[in-house]
Amino acid sequence: MIDIKLLDTKLDLNECMDFVSDDGAGAICSFVGTVRNKTKDEKVLRLEFEAYKKMAISEMKKIAELAIKKFNIKNIAIHHRTGTLEIGEIPVIIVVSSAHRKASFLACEFAIDTLKETIPIWKKEHLENGEHWVSAHP
Repeated sequence: MIDIKLLDTKLDLNECMDFVSDDGAGAICSFVGTVRNKTKDEKVLRLEFEAYKKMAISEMKKIAELAIKKFNIKNIAIHHRTGTLEIGEIPVIIVVSSAHRKASFLACEFAIDTLKETIPIWKKEHLENGEHWVSAHP
């Protein structure tokens, strides 16, 4: 099963964990991205995320479907946030369940790496010395 969300409200790790829970799963692996207070040697004040929502959701579903096929996982939740996020807030959660731990680890890593490379979500860093867009995707 797949759960994809692109929200402008706080993300909930427990919601993702509940979604992927499965009596046949021996492993659940999660990735929780958080807004850190520094990038390189500059102080981060906050981050801002924008997305081409329809395409982003479609592409996130493709990543989830590929992860299920490639790693034989049971369930996957991919939730991403848009809007302005403060230090410590969560912009992305990926949670995967599988029969065995290795598949969960590999699928979780595959999902976050592919998401960062391909999904039309853009991040603007607001720094102490200015602001700029980072890692603009297609």
